[in-house]
Amino acid sequence: MELSIARVCSVLLSLFTGLVSGLEITSTAPTSLEKASGQSVKLDCQFSLASEDSGPLDIEWSLSSSDNQKEDKVVIFYSGDRAYVDYYPPMKGRVHFNAADPKNGDASINLMGLQSSDSGTYQCKVKKAPGIRSRKMLLIVMVKPSKPRCYAEGPTQEGKDIVLRCLSNEGTSPLEYIWKKTSGNKLLPASAGFDSLGGTVNVRNASASASGTYSCTVSNRVGSEECILHLNVTPPPNTAGIIAGAIIAVLLILLIIAIILFCCCRARHRKKYEKEICNEIREDVPPPKSRVSTARSFTVGSQRSSLGSMSPSNLHEYALKPQYDKIPSSEEYERPPSHAPLPPPTTAKVAGPNLSRMGGIPVMIPAQNRDGSIV
Repeated sequence: MELSIARVCSVLLSLFTGLVSGLEITSTAPTSLEKASGQSVKLDCQFSLASEDSGPLDIEWSLSSSDNQKEDKVVIFYSGDRAYVDYYPPMKGRVHFNAADPKNGDASINLMGLQSSDSGTYQCKVKKAPGIRSRKMLLIVMVKPSKPRCYAEGPTQEGKDIVLRCLSNEGTSPLEYIWKKTSGNKLLPASAGFDSLGGTVNVRNASASASGTYSCTVSNRVGSEECILHLNVTPPPNTAGIIAGAIIAVLLILLIIAIILFCCCRARHRKKYEKEICNEIREDVPPPKSRVSTARSFTVGSQRSSLGSMSPSNLHEYALKPQYDKIPSSEEYERPPSHAPLPPPTTAKVAGPNLSRMGGIPVMIPAQNRDGSIV
């Protein structure tokens, strides 16, 4: 009996509450939305009023904080027949009410230029005393993949392993990569291993048939981008020819260096030899003629003065003097050593007493040097 009375009381209470508050949220739009960055989104919040809801109308949109310890952030609100649209600085100029006058039952808002930081749970709260209703929606802002970069890693030669890589720097995970060959038989090489999450194609023991044009498409739930790669698999290089060419080049360089060093040494030796020849003093160079003429004039005068003091008896002794007491002429100086005149035959000297006995007068002749000067 008591249980039935309690049930009746609860039903009456619910009916009384419904009669007192006629405010209801009538939106049927999805409560979870996924949008790409840069796009716009409408957060729907439709409501209806009853005659009993006679208080002032207040509409508040808030962004729930991921940290339960922090308060929710009010984005935009309507109160006293006035809309406050620039209340939240990060969304300033990007959020506004969908209707010019929200009190007619449309509390929806439009959010433009979406950013990844706009992701979160939004709550629409409508208050008109005595009624209060709210609605929550989850908004996920996804970043579209950026244009990927395609490139080949490793030597693109026959018989080598080649890795084709595709990389997108931006984009909300999960990202999916798809490689295709757009030229030739349009089939990936049979030895290729494909990784759709990492965006790589590993071509083992590549052959010339792997050459061609490839495309890589990266995508997620909000968009896709593509890049093109031109692959050219070349034959392996002629290693023996390269080595032979390198050896010949080295030998030519060494030969050129040796020739340069030889020329430098020869030029240096020739310069040194010419310098020694210039500094050499030759012994067969005759003295200057002016000195010879001066010596001749001096000695001739001396001889004349000596002859003037001699008597006729002394002339014979003077004539018998050796030839080295005479001053050689310039012709004798210029004559080569091989044509030098032989010395005159020696004659016996006459002693002083014998010269007096023969009637001669001894005369002293001053001593002279080889060049004719008197000592």
